[in-house]
Amino acid sequence: MAKIPKSHPRYLSLIMREKLVEGVEKGIAVPQGLIAHGRGEAFDYILGEKSHSFALEAEKAAVALMLIAKRPVISVNGNVASLVPDEIVKLSKILNAPLEVNVFHWNEGRVKRIKEHLESFGAEVLAAGDSELEGIQHARRIVDKRGIYIADVVLVGLEDGDRCEILKKHGKKVIAIDLNPLSRTARMADITIVDNVTRAIPNMVKMAEELRDLDRSELEKIVKNYDNRCVLKQSIEAIRDYLTAKASEVLG
Repeated sequence: MAKIPKSHPRYLSLIMREKLVEGVEKGIAVPQGLIAHGRGEAFDYILGEKSHSFALEAEKAAVALMLIAKRPVISVNGNVASLVPDEIVKLSKILNAPLEVNVFHWNEGRVKRIKEHLESFGAEVLAAGDSELEGIQHARRIVDKRGIYIADVVLVGLEDGDRCEILKKHGKKVIAIDLNPLSRTARMADITIVDNVTRAIPNMVKMAEELRDLDRSELEKIVKNYDNRCVLKQSIEAIRDYLTAKASEVLG
């Protein structure tokens, strides 16, 4: 990984890019994932690169939903494994939600490398690929019969509209981390976290540590009071307000 001085104004962004490039070199991430990351980074930029109140609200509801779920699963792809392996493993353990490797660009070797990478951080990882979700033509249909196939709640680390739609049709609740509030995933998910995964997962780890001792009724209340449409509206307004402020700065 290239040495980037912490004084660099784009330090955190450049560190993320370096981690993804390293992931590609290890055969965990794929070049197409770099493009997907860049798209998300563009939205992050116009959201001010911070966790807004609406993102924190969604993250809290997501943690509460996973804590009351019977069979929660965290879906992990190459980008997530490259960017937040330690944090996603911590979240998995606190929520008692296994990690499952689920990728668009599938091959047995890559799935094995992602699995072993996450296991090096102490994770329980499902990657048997012994079942399929009907309705998906691409490789994300390949799932583990102990994981996503029977899950009631699935946390999806990055957007994928087709998968979100099919997961919903299979009766599952979907939590999506998606910096694009206009995407099909964002609009179809039960809970949409409009935040960078590198902030969202650490935020959720802290929240999980705080919420896991609450009574079920209190957790259910958090979920019941959550309104995803309101969160999406607020996120779009935040983008609008940020761009309006920047336009004013340009005009002086």
